[in-house]
Amino acid sequence: MSNIQSPVVIEIDYSNRTFDQLKETIAPKHSKLIFDYPTVYIVNDENKNKYSVYVGETTDIIRRTNQHLSDDIKKDREDWRQFEQSKTSKMFVIGHNHFNKSLTLDIENRLMLYLSSVDQVERVQNRRGNPQNQYYTSEELDEIFSKIWRTLNRKNHYLFPAESFIRNSAIFKSSPFHKLTDEQVKAKNEILLKITSVISKNETGVLILVKGDAGAGKTVLMSSLIDDLLNSEDTQMIRENNDINLVVNHDDQLSVYQEIEKKLEWKSGSNINVVMKPTQFLNALKKEKTDAGIVVVDEGHLLLTAKNQAYLGGNHLNDLLAKSKVVVLVYDENQIMNKSQIWTDDAFLKLEHEANLKGNLITLHNQMRIHATKETVEWIRNLIDAGVVNEVPIDNDYDIRVFDSPEELQSAIMEKNDNQSLGISRLTATYDWEYSSQSKPKDSDYWCVRIGDWSCPWNRQLAKEKESKHLSWIEQSQTIHEIGSTFTVQGFDLNYVGVIIGPSVKYRDGKIIFDISESKNKSAVQNRKLESGEMINYGETLLRNELNVLLTRGVNGLYVYAVDEELQQALKNATK
Repeated sequence: MSNIQSPVVIEIDYSNRTFDQLKETIAPKHSKLIFDYPTVYIVNDENKNKYSVYVGETTDIIRRTNQHLSDDIKKDREDWRQFEQSKTSKMFVIGHNHFNKSLTLDIENRLMLYLSSVDQVERVQNRRGNPQNQYYTSEELDEIFSKIWRTLNRKNHYLFPAESFIRNSAIFKSSPFHKLTDEQVKAKNEILLKITSVISKNETGVLILVKGDAGAGKTVLMSSLIDDLLNSEDTQMIRENNDINLVVNHDDQLSVYQEIEKKLEWKSGSNINVVMKPTQFLNALKKEKTDAGIVVVDEGHLLLTAKNQAYLGGNHLNDLLAKSKVVVLVYDENQIMNKSQIWTDDAFLKLEHEANLKGNLITLHNQMRIHATKETVEWIRNLIDAGVVNEVPIDNDYDIRVFDSPEELQSAIMEKNDNQSLGISRLTATYDWEYSSQSKPKDSDYWCVRIGDWSCPWNRQLAKEKESKHLSWIEQSQTIHEIGSTFTVQGFDLNYVGVIIGPSVKYRDGKIIFDISESKNKSAVQNRKLESGEMINYGETLLRNELNVLLTRGVNGLYVYAVDEELQQALKNATK
């Protein structure tokens, strides 16, 4: 049983009477904790069920509040003027007998992480992240924070929903306020130093390449990097005369970044939004007749290397490099999904080699998504990379199961999803059944994955609830009754992922093979025409990549069913 005490949380109106009300409200036995110890505070204002919040920490709550009520308003800080003039503004003051400067900074940072992930919060006014390293009482952070959040939840469950609900959100998982691992901190510092060097030397078209497998923590690193570039005092020199932008060529990941952009009020120097898709961004540069400064590209393997109807250029990355001083590119060749994203010659290898020679190649080695032993991760990688189905290792932390039917698989995923304290679980499938976003099937209301008498709609077809339209596919409640694909789950975590391995993936002579004739993913299996006129098929590589993305989504478990009888039997034998 823990001996850590509960926090003291005082809620008062935020106004010119804040001092008096704080003294009147607080019990004498808690006075020392609030007035003599470090505290954390939250100022919030509600308007039509939406909140603006400010999170801070201080060693003197009276002096700090006076600064906000007086000095910040005199500095023409519109956010503080709105808080002061509103009749609905509230202030939470939080004290604890174990608070010290480092712990309050970590509590402040985690409150920003949580509140920026709350759907009802429109703006987080304080955008300074300041996570601490190890310190006395750092091991108490998780328990003290949970006690604080539960107390806040009892006072206002709309502004402070249950922790499990917060941790399930895609914004939470992509937030810049996560405490980075040592590997991520080192990578971010290296990138910032390299960007500073490029700017000081007035160079252009410099590529900084960040590589790492699925689940290596690339998105959180990029989110933290872009937030630092836009807001940190340490990057002020970089921001001078240099726009900061983030581009991603994935619709659902784009929507998550755009929500973060809105909540944290990311602003760059020009009229161009900070977060955009690459074609949209390049078109905006052309329209504004301007060049870019620093461009961060998440999911860089999804950039186009060939023109299409919307993009008339020849290569997204080359065009971005031509228009930018620095491009920070996240890249994993094993997550390329489309023939139009493949580099058909050795041009990318040359870019990678040049980046390496200049010290601009950074590789992330840690596996941060799959909570499993090294042996389990190796089992998944061997299945994908080598096509070998070995015996599944014993692992008490990661659950791998093979089901006898899609019905049983679907039922198991629904059961896991019902326990929201665990996180979101969804069913996915390889793209081996017809689907079109432009039309409906002739004999059904929905495009479906069909196996025998069982069927289930493909993603993005069931009606969305109004309040969830801005959320990513995995977060929308109706999607538990759909089948996800790489188009909707790439880049995201799931608690348990169910994967229906369709007929394009077979098991013959002790090895997994890929049958492009069974795939319905035309953009993967059709030939790619080279500049020379030669036609090349990359189908097997892209179908392997598709399997890679689906099998690496689960944090705590992987549930599968294979249509191919030999593969299904091999998987069943491996889990006996």
